[in-house]
Amino acid sequence: MDDEEHQPSFSVGRWLPLLMLLAAMAAAFGMGWHSYLTFKTIGLNHESLKSFIEANKALALLLYVLGYAAVVALSLPGALVMTVAGGLLFGWQLAAPATAIAATVGATIVFSIARTSLGEPLAAKAGPWLGRLREGFQGNALSYLLFLRLVPAFPFFVVNLAPALLGVPLRTYVIATFLGIIPGTLAFSVAGSGLASVIEAQNRLYMACLARTPAASEADCPYTVDTSALLTPELVAAFVLLGVVALIPVAVRKWSKRHAEA
Repeated sequence: MDDEEHQPSFSVGRWLPLLMLLAAMAAAFGMGWHSYLTFKTIGLNHESLKSFIEANKALALLLYVLGYAAVVALSLPGALVMTVAGGLLFGWQLAAPATAIAATVGATIVFSIARTSLGEPLAAKAGPWLGRLREGFQGNALSYLLFLRLVPAFPFFVVNLAPALLGVPLRTYVIATFLGIIPGTLAFSVAGSGLASVIEAQNRLYMACLARTPAASEADCPYTVDTSALLTPELVAAFVLLGVVALIPVAVRKWSKRHAEA
């Protein structure tokens, strides 16, 4: 009887963080907050943002970190825009470490909630095949997570969730996430720091178009910042190579085990 009375409160406590996160995500998408995470928003407000940062650098950096963490935690599209914008507004020297910390915090929030609400119940009810998968992943969690973080073929929110379902320890998850996102964060922050002239040129073109045609629509006067050069084949190849390097310890362990058994 006592067990039955305690069960509902346990269930509520387990599911409440996930329900709150889902509600916050629904509210963010419903209010269209993600629509502001564009180069157009950053570009048209570039001067005012720079002025605010110059007058309130510490506060601005804190707001950036909190905003970035929220974007990651709520799985809103726009993390790439924010990373590039961080380099543009703060310079890559400040933006890169701030972005890496913010992304790690946001990802850890998702991981912790998912592990509590989904991972532990799943482990309790999992069949043998999932149990073996969890054991294999946990045995090489750091290497596998580094690979998933480094190779830009896997959606960020998926990599945030999967380790929670596979029983990865929190400490391992945080270390792998932080280290794994550093190369991409650094690359895009540096790229963003060199976009000031591109933003200024696009602002002039956009304003000139609106002046010629006051009633112009978005199609008539598009605001475009060419980001195709940010993710070059060479950069992707470098990330993949780093990911392969991260898997070398796994390959060495398996080879050593087979060699020992032989």
